[in-house]
Amino acid sequence: MECPECHSTHIRKNGHRQQKQNYICVGCGRQFLAQYEARGYSDDVKQLCLKMYLNGMGIRGISRVTEISHVTILNWIKQSGAHVPECYDPKQIPQVGELDELETFVGSKQNKRWIWTVVDHFAPGILGWVVGVAKLFPLWGNHSADTFRPLWEAISFWRCYFWVSDGNPVYPGFIPAGDQIVSKTYMTRVDGENTRLRHYLARLHRKTLCYSKSVEMLKHSIRLLIHYLKFRDVPIPA
Repeated sequence: MECPECHSTHIRKNGHRQQKQNYICVGCGRQFLAQYEARGYSDDVKQLCLKMYLNGMGIRGISRVTEISHVTILNWIKQSGAHVPECYDPKQIPQVGELDELETFVGSKQNKRWIWTVVDHFAPGILGWVVGVAKLFPLWGNHSADTFRPLWEAISFWRCYFWVSDGNPVYPGFIPAGDQIVSKTYMTRVDGENTRLRHYLARLHRKTLCYSKSVEMLKHSIRLLIHYLKFRDVPIPA
């Protein structure tokens, strides 16, 4: 055995540290253990926690089951969510698009937010989304239009034959006249995708104690879920 600092072999025992034999170098005074265990959690544990989160479990629930700090799990979600895109380009340009809004909360149950989503009427998967500030119908105002504008600018180049939506008065300000179909009957695709968001994320469940404490965490969660539903895998945080 030699000192990891000066490589001297003049070593003596020096008590115990965390129930392990501790050594000291007579030459330089460096204290060390014969073997060190790797610190932190394995990639398998991180991936398991993220998959539990993306299958309907709340962060506190995962923490109780795994005995891992909820702060650690939150950090893994942030780190993993930062490595995936907002969404993925469609394999082909949609001919018919569907638009809808999903209500949630941020910070408290009194602070409502809307998640705007867009899908291809003929293909699964969310193709675009944005988190905005909620106002109760029929009080949608300019703020909601400002929130929807970035999403519309990202998808308007598709030039769909039709856009299917509900009666939200924001849409006619963006969708050209004659290109919008207002009908909940034909919104089965987007309704199904929004239902999947609610099913897989505890923070989006109806009548739940779980809700987002920040818009940042809400966005990380949506990005991760869209990635997970598409690839059935999650990026491992560092």
